[in-house]
Amino acid sequence: MELAGEAGVSSRHVGFIEIGRSQPSREMVLTLAAALDIPLRERNAMLIAAGFAPLYGEANLEAPELAPARRALDFILRKQEPYPAVAMNRHWDIVATNEAADRFFARLLDGSSPPGSPNVIRLMFHPRGLRPHVANWEIVAEALMQRVHREAVAGVKDIATRALIAEVLAYPDVPARLGRANPTMPLQPIMPIEFKCGGFLARYFSAVTVLGTPQDVTLQEIRIECFFPADDATAEFAKTLADTK
Repeated sequence: MELAGEAGVSSRHVGFIEIGRSQPSREMVLTLAAALDIPLRERNAMLIAAGFAPLYGEANLEAPELAPARRALDFILRKQEPYPAVAMNRHWDIVATNEAADRFFARLLDGSSPPGSPNVIRLMFHPRGLRPHVANWEIVAEALMQRVHREAVAGVKDIATRALIAEVLAYPDVPARLGRANPTMPLQPIMPIEFKCGGFLARYFSAVTVLGTPQDVTLQEIRIECFFPADDATAEFAKTLADTK
């Protein structure tokens, strides 16, 4: 009844669709998907399951039609200087970074990097990634993995995400419990990440930005993670690092 009210249709009709007694029209599928605030990729899947062609495109980020959004993405990344910022897709693959992120992570990794394409989860968990350089790794790793579980649509992870979780759980000394969602994990207002950079402890927290009202699957799934200094010393460290590039 709540869904019917939100969608502006009769609860009887919604019930008939639910039990298969009535076949929804293309418009009804989209109406119910909008009422449930279902992501565009899953709306396409719903349309296909109902016998209709998908509606929403999935363009390459470099496609000409996405140029305005790409300029906005570049603008956000540049304006985050001198603090790091990265953009990633739904599978946590890094698709863009600003110069501050390149400088900072290059200094931490010193030529070392995990195998495969750049990926936030892989970078945080792999022993040749950021893991040895994060002072509070166990806390951050659990919070990050719980975020992976939480962001799964309806709690269901796609094949690529399941494969990524299985990969990182196979790394040395990664607790098996991280493969399961933990709804009782206590939340903190801010989860700082403490990076060991030489003899200095750089403390950052992050904010995630998404593009508003996207009509393309690729754009809806882009997330921009901006890192902000958690103390004055880290802010000064970032400025010094930018001045010595």
